[in-house]
Amino acid sequence: MLRTRPILEQIANKWAVLILTVLCSGPLRFNELMRRLDGITHKALADALKRLERNGLVRRDVLPTAPVGVEYTITLLGHSLREPFAALYDWAMTHGSQLERAQGEFDKRNAKRTPARNTSGQ
Repeated sequence: MLRTRPILEQIANKWAVLILTVLCSGPLRFNELMRRLDGITHKALADALKRLERNGLVRRDVLPTAPVGVEYTITLLGHSLREPFAALYDWAMTHGSQLERAQGEFDKRNAKRTPARNTSGQ
């Protein structure tokens, strides 16, 4: 278990899963990835791509264009995650409403446990 934890931390975080899923359809430039990944910041994308490249899951190619362009491609190793990610996606689609219902019930139970605060200053 100790050896798998760092690996899972690298590939199972939110942005890594989404980046690899998007790149499964083909190579993309940085700004194209930004547009496809709603809500990711420039820094978060740059950091995630560096981690994925370091782990051998993404390849960064400098394009001979003016100005110089960079394109990201999923590697064979990264592509091997397509099936597990698809299974995770399918699970989320199947069970998402159950999770939302459970969260709502939890929040209601915990709202009842939390005593109202006296905000009048008395």
